Amino acid sequence: MAFAANEVVISKDAMTVYGFLMDGMNNSLWRSGVRSIALRSGIRGQKGALYQQTVSGPGGRPVAADFRITEARPGAEVRYAVVAGPARPTGGFYLSTEGNTTRLRFALEYHPKGLRKLMNGIFQKALEGEVAQLEQLKVAIESHSDA
Repeated sequence: MAFAANEVVISKDAMTVYGFLMDGMNNSLWRSGVRSIALRSGIRGQKGALYQQTVSGPGGRPVAADFRITEARPGAEVRYAVVAGPARPTGGFYLSTEGNTTRLRFALEYHPKGLRKLMNGIFQKALEGEVAQLEQLKVAIESHSDA
């Protein structure tokens, strides 16, 4: 199993942070590897929404990484699952209010099966790279005009 987590304190209230995270279209504002993203089904910003996403893969090749929002607790939690592509991690954002700020924890996990288990180190590094982008998320939320 591969697992990675990171956290940051954002100078916005939990509901503002939650609203930003619930809209998968915002991924391109903070995740450097996102090449394209579009709402494929469901309602933008709601549980069950499915986003069609293409990310930069090994060697810069485009890779499908569609995801669905699987859990949503306003101001507290947003969970999702990757449903297309070679790796299908699950992840979540966990929010807690600290005065006028929000502590945000981002965690990802992936359970490779079969021969993919031999590549666990590669998956581990990829997850660590994703959660390391949390500083860019902080900047995006704090500077977002709707946030």
